[in-house]
Amino acid sequence: MIKKLISITISIFCLFQGQAETKVMTLHDCMVYAISNSTKIRIQNAEINDCRLEKRDAILSAFTPMISADTYAYYNFGRSIDPQTNTYFTQTSFHNNYSVSAGLTIFDGFQAVNNIIISKTGLLISKSREKQAEADICLAVMEAYYNVVYSKRLVDVYRMQVEEAEKALSVAERREELGQVGHADVIQLEADLTDRQYDLINAENRWADQLLMLTSLMFWPADEELKIDTELPMWNEETFSENEVVDYALKNNSAIQEATWTRENAKRELHVAKWQLLPSIKFYAGWSTTYYTYTGANTPSFGNQFRNNGGEYIEFAVTVPIYNHLKGFSNIGKKRNSLIKATAELEQKQRDVEAEVRRAMQDRDGASAAYRQALKKSWVQEEAYILNKKKLEQGLISPLEFQMANNNYLKAKADEMNSLFNFQIKQAIVKYYNGVDYINQ
Repeated sequence: MIKKLISITISIFCLFQGQAETKVMTLHDCMVYAISNSTKIRIQNAEINDCRLEKRDAILSAFTPMISADTYAYYNFGRSIDPQTNTYFTQTSFHNNYSVSAGLTIFDGFQAVNNIIISKTGLLISKSREKQAEADICLAVMEAYYNVVYSKRLVDVYRMQVEEAEKALSVAERREELGQVGHADVIQLEADLTDRQYDLINAENRWADQLLMLTSLMFWPADEELKIDTELPMWNEETFSENEVVDYALKNNSAIQEATWTRENAKRELHVAKWQLLPSIKFYAGWSTTYYTYTGANTPSFGNQFRNNGGEYIEFAVTVPIYNHLKGFSNIGKKRNSLIKATAELEQKQRDVEAEVRRAMQDRDGASAAYRQALKKSWVQEEAYILNKKKLEQGLISPLEFQMANNNYLKAKADEMNSLFNFQIKQAIVKYYNGVDYINQ
């Protein structure tokens, strides 16, 4: 009984292991895997963590004091003053000091508050860049994925053509034996078979090359086989209003948001530079004590001196910038130029995004029309191929005429698949600009 249970357990484990090894990856699975293993995303995550630390530091710097403690000790081998009698002595003396201090900036031209806002915006920019990196990865994976599917489907078509050519050659050889066709027709069909086999080899090489590119984009392990779903995607044309997509992209596109936040930070930095011309006010408080002794002296014990020599202090410091080589005014000029630059970059980015959206809409509509025409052409050429195949079997047309019909059919099928994948990519770009991430499509 125990052996039977162990056998069943091992069988179930092997079954699940086999299923895991032969899992077929969909486009969504490939995107998720690529994002989770991308070095670009890891770099962006590190930048986001840096921005979080900068935000934390800005908050602590604005609302918490700077606290420090220090101590030092030294021996004096020369002439010094006795703190008790205020007279000189030349014996070797030992001095020890302890202090604790705290400082808080009361007014610094609102630099601390603006640094908090700038750090928050910097975090948003880093997250936006991560989102843009994910979109770039997904689009690249999508294009590579469809190239693999296209190449694999093309291999299937060429393999089918090779099988058909082998059958046609076999039939022609039998008919030659019966004297129904000439040897030249058989040679022509044999040449057609070699052409089909050559095209099949090239198609398989292209398939392997496209698969290698996809695995590279995904950071797929080199020693593992990648199996993807090679089924053709469903034709689903969605209607979009061009102006609505443009308006949405100009408000929500990550590139636009990043440029907008950059300009806002430039404004705040200009304000900070102007406020730096005003005085700054700081508050300090501290406590310190000392201990000393020298050779031959009857000095109080360490504990008594530690208590009796202790003292506290508070301090207000006002710093008035009078002349610092005009660095303050130069800084204002630089920040003003940064604002002008950020504003111009935002305007340029808005124009670029609008042009990209309108171009994407135009490309999608063109790809849609091309696919419908390619589908119609493929259907017609398939019907012509079937009729010519029957004519070849009946000896009504020559092998050369059949080869031309076959080539037209192959080209029509390739154009159909290529136009379908091209439309899928173009529509995905439009949906992305309309607020649907590639990974959620």
